[in-house]
Amino acid sequence: MNALASVLVIAGMAAATTTPLTSDELAALYRARFEATMKAGGIFTQYAPMEAVPGATTPQPLPQRPANTTTIRGDALAAASAYAAAASSSAFLVWRHGALERADYFGATTADTQLVSKSLSKPLTAIAVGRALALGHLRSLDTPVADYITEWRGTPKATILIRHLLDMRTGLLEQMFSADPDHPINRVYLDPDHGWHLIHNYPLLHPPGTRYGYSNATSELVAIVLERATRQRYADFIGREVLAPIGAAGGEIWVDRAGGLAHSGCCMTLPAESWLRLGILLLNDGMVNGERLLPAGFVDQMARGTPENPHYGLGVWVAGPYVERRGFGAPDSPGPKVLHSEPYLDRDLFLFDGNSNQTIYVSRATGIVALRLGPTPPKTVDWDNSKLPNLLIGGIRRQPGEVLPQPQPRP
Repeated sequence: MNALASVLVIAGMAAATTTPLTSDELAALYRARFEATMKAGGIFTQYAPMEAVPGATTPQPLPQRPANTTTIRGDALAAASAYAAAASSSAFLVWRHGALERADYFGATTADTQLVSKSLSKPLTAIAVGRALALGHLRSLDTPVADYITEWRGTPKATILIRHLLDMRTGLLEQMFSADPDHPINRVYLDPDHGWHLIHNYPLLHPPGTRYGYSNATSELVAIVLERATRQRYADFIGREVLAPIGAAGGEIWVDRAGGLAHSGCCMTLPAESWLRLGILLLNDGMVNGERLLPAGFVDQMARGTPENPHYGLGVWVAGPYVERRGFGAPDSPGPKVLHSEPYLDRDLFLFDGNSNQTIYVSRATGIVALRLGPTPPKTVDWDNSKLPNLLIGGIRRQPGEVLPQPQPRP
């Protein structure tokens, strides 16, 4: 039996029973996941087992504005849709002023299709923290994580704040690749007890708060904090306190083993409209149907960069000063960088940005939320992060007295 088959068989067995896996089964599951990852060039996408994430009981489709009444010109919407189609997208949605202005699904994708989030889950961790703050489960963004991960008390990790989990300034090891099965970067992602490794085995390399370092592990810690603070499963908290109140359909999330810890930094599936509704929630300052789900001012904090990385806020990427190519790692680190062919037409725009160019753009100044989800664009397309939002903002049918936002400043 090959490694991938072993993953599915063992994970399927774990998902079908509450009987704990033996140490030999846990070791076999880790080995199978690791081998599958190495064979795929360091990429693991066979998420199993999955745990249900509840959502709204009877989610209703978002309203769609007739084509002849859109607030964005038809040619701009068509050009944006064509760009999304050329990038092998699965879904392209545009929301403005209370309705969808465009809703395109490509190939076999429908409005009900569960789409893998990849790192769109990271902004969701920030929204979940904001909801926990509003409910009183957490005291402050500046509360030490060690108040909940008590194993860190009296250690150098004791000064890591909840804020640092969201703005990637924990000082913990940054995202990297290793072919060593015992390296902590692999254990905190693939191990069927990855939470133990996150707490006990993931290295601190810099004083907390002093360096930006993007990593899945940093976001994965949010699930531990929220489960301990709320005494709820991470999936249940997300479903009941975030998705259900905004009318979003639920989905699934990868857990390290049946009944184990959720991977909060990646790997949740939801329909496209559910992802869009999260952007709409932020567009509306954390309010839905007159109810405040997120604390006043929380979205402003999300959309504000840090001195260590002016392009990253709390789980979301922010416009900041214009750079033609922006990476995901620390500003001074090597690695792939995404193109921005021109400054954003809204200097305060922010976005969810996940692997394979999963993007949700939020322009509060113009009332636009735009989503592109799908597989990695073909090599013939050098994905341009500024293309879609600029087409849409530039295509607004301006009303008398309407003032468009200031563009992103150049250095």
